[in-house]
Amino acid sequence: MAGIIQLGEKNRKAGVNRGVAVVDFFLRIIAIIATLASAISMGTTDESLPFFTQFIRFRAQYDDLPTFTFFVVANSIVSAYLVLSLALSISHIIRSGSRSSRVVLIIFDTAMLALLTSGASAAAAIVYLAHKGNTKTNWFAICQQFSSFCERTSGSLIGSFGAMVVFILLILMSAVTLSRRH
Repeated sequence: MAGIIQLGEKNRKAGVNRGVAVVDFFLRIIAIIATLASAISMGTTDESLPFFTQFIRFRAQYDDLPTFTFFVVANSIVSAYLVLSLALSISHIIRSGSRSSRVVLIIFDTAMLALLTSGASAAAAIVYLAHKGNTKTNWFAICQQFSSFCERTSGSLIGSFGAMVVFILLILMSAVTLSRRH
């Protein structure tokens, strides 16, 4: 009788772990969409304004600022990692008892969260300066003139910060799943 109860409890744990693995898979897809959309949105940001005549123009592009370039590269790396990590996520759905691959995912998820956080935070500082400026250092707000540029850069930050929240959820879910096995 005790063997049957243990077997039933083991099947219930496997079902819960499989459910967590399915949620993990869908959260990774959401994070892929968010980071890829952020990278594309920032990477295609470009606006030109005429100055005196039609032939002389001021131009604002994402690659004018190294911080925005870092943001695009960081989001692209994280997006590529998430695509590659889908294979492990699928293996967790099929084999819900795999422990070592979950530890590997926690380590790499944490590293990608750090990369994503650094890129998004640095870009957020520049976007803040673009919106507000800094009169003490003679940095003027450019968003009154380059409104489309500022809207796109601000929008790309939303996707990146959303992906950061998803990464935190992924790390917490994997940690809880690992801790339940003991």
